[in-house]
Amino acid sequence: MKISARNILKGKVKEVKHGMVDTEVDIELPGGGEIVSIITKHSAETMKLVKGKEVYAVIKASNVMIMVD
Repeated sequence: MKISARNILKGKVKEVKHGMVDTEVDIELPGGGEIVSIITKHSAETMKLVKGKEVYAVIKASNVMIMVD
């Protein structure tokens, strides 16, 4: 599979929280970092997302903000 997005992070599903319509997917990245994605419940069920499954977080954005204290 090929995709035009430049930011692709491989990880494992840490937790799946189903709501009425959407699902929150917590992904653990190598090195201990985490990223969270909100997708449709239908998509989560179709991909059979469960704890421990290897996944890719694909980030396609025109803006990335940076903040410092």
